[in-house]
Amino acid sequence: MSLVEQSISTPTNPPRPELNIRQEPRVVLVGVDFGPGSSFDPTLDELALLAESAGDTPVAKITAKRRAPDAAFFVGSGKADEIKDLISLYQADGVIFDQALSPAQQRNLERHLGVEVLDRTGLILEIFGARARSHEGKLQVELARLEYLSTRLVRRWSHLERQRGGVGHRGGPGETQIELDRRMIDQKIKSLKERLARVKRQRGTQRRSRERTGTFRVSLVGYTNAGKSTLFNALTKAGTYAADQLFATLDTTTRQLYLSEAGRSVTLSDTVGFIRDLPHTLVESFEATLQEAADADVLLHVVDASSPVLLEQIHEVLRVLESIGAAQIPQVLVFNKCDALDEHQRPHHARDMFELPNGYRCNRVFASALTGTGLDVLRDILAKAVTEGLLGEEILHSRTELDAERQNEQSDVRWLASDSPDSTSARTRP
Repeated sequence: MSLVEQSISTPTNPPRPELNIRQEPRVVLVGVDFGPGSSFDPTLDELALLAESAGDTPVAKITAKRRAPDAAFFVGSGKADEIKDLISLYQADGVIFDQALSPAQQRNLERHLGVEVLDRTGLILEIFGARARSHEGKLQVELARLEYLSTRLVRRWSHLERQRGGVGHRGGPGETQIELDRRMIDQKIKSLKERLARVKRQRGTQRRSRERTGTFRVSLVGYTNAGKSTLFNALTKAGTYAADQLFATLDTTTRQLYLSEAGRSVTLSDTVGFIRDLPHTLVESFEATLQEAADADVLLHVVDASSPVLLEQIHEVLRVLESIGAAQIPQVLVFNKCDALDEHQRPHHARDMFELPNGYRCNRVFASALTGTGLDVLRDILAKAVTEGLLGEEILHSRTELDAERQNEQSDVRWLASDSPDSTSARTRP
C-alpha cells in the first residue's frame, strides 16, 4: 500500500550535538491516519504528554496518512526512512507510535531504525508500572505487562540464534529458550490471576459489608488528568497525591464524605483515569479496581472543561464504563478546571442539564477543585441523590422528556451539549 499523504512537524530549536549528557531519553513521535473510523490525533499532543509522563523528551513529531497499515513497517519503508533521518538529526534514543504495533512490525522497525521502538500500549504500561504503589496495583500492572510481553518474545532472543533444537537441529534458532521463557511467563500469569482473584473476593466481601450497613457509594471517574484527585482532596481533605500529569493516580482510594445537607456520610472513591485506546489487557487486569465504579450508587464523571477535545473524552469514558458494566449508573458530570477558561468562555450558571449519548440527561456542575467554585452545588446534588433516591427527577431524565423541556431550557443553559464528538461545548452562547 503506497503512502497517500504525509506531514512532518519538528521543534523550531535545532539539536545540540555537542551536548553528550542527557537527563531524559529523546524520542520521535509517530501517528498515522487510516481514514474515517480510525483513532488519530493530528497534533500528537496526548502522546507527547504520555511520553513526558514516562520520563521521555519528545524532540520531533511525524504523521502520515495511509489506507492500511504496512505489514512490515506499519508506516511503509519510505516513511520509515524519514523517521530514521529524524532520529539521526535529533539524536533520538527511541520512537513512539500512537497506535498499536504487531510484534513483527515492532521488531522490523527496531532493526531498521537502530533504536528502541514502543507503541501506545507499551508506553501506557510503562507509565502504569512506574506509578503503581499498592500491592494490588502492582499485581494488576505486572499481569498486564506479562500478557503484553508474551506476544513479543520472538523479538528479544536474537542473541540465542546459536542454539538449536534436538536431534538433527530441528526447531528454529533459539526456540528452546523462547519456549522456556514462554512457559515461565504463562506460569507467572496464572499465579498473578489467582492472586488477583483473591483480591477481587476480598473487595467483594468489603462491598457486601457496606451494602449491609446501607452505605451510599460515590465513585469518581473520568479521563486522565481531568482533576479527579484534586476534586477528591477538595471534598474529603484526604491529602492524596495529585499532580498535573497523566495517570497520577492508579490505586483506588476511598474516604468518608459527610454531607450536612443529607445529615449522613457517604463513601467517595477515587479511581484510575481512562484514556483513548486504553489497552484491553489493562482494563481486564484492573477489573478489581474498576469494580468500585461498577458498584457505585452515583458516578461523579469529572471532565476537564478547558480541554478542546472534552466531548471526545466524554465519549471515551462512557465507552469504558459500558465495557465494565457501569453505563447505567446515574452520573453527575463535573466540568472541572473552569478557572482555566477565559472570561468569555465561562458559563453563566453553576449547573444545568447535559444529554449523554445513551439518551439520558444528567446534572452538570461547573466547578474548580482548585478554587472551590461549584463544590457547594455538587454537595447539594449528592445530598439530594442520597435522600430522594438514585433516579430522582433531578438526577436522571430520559430522552422522552427532552423535547418537552427544550424550550424552557434554552433560556437557562449557556453551554450547549452536542452529540457530535467534533463540536466543542466549552463556549458561551452569543
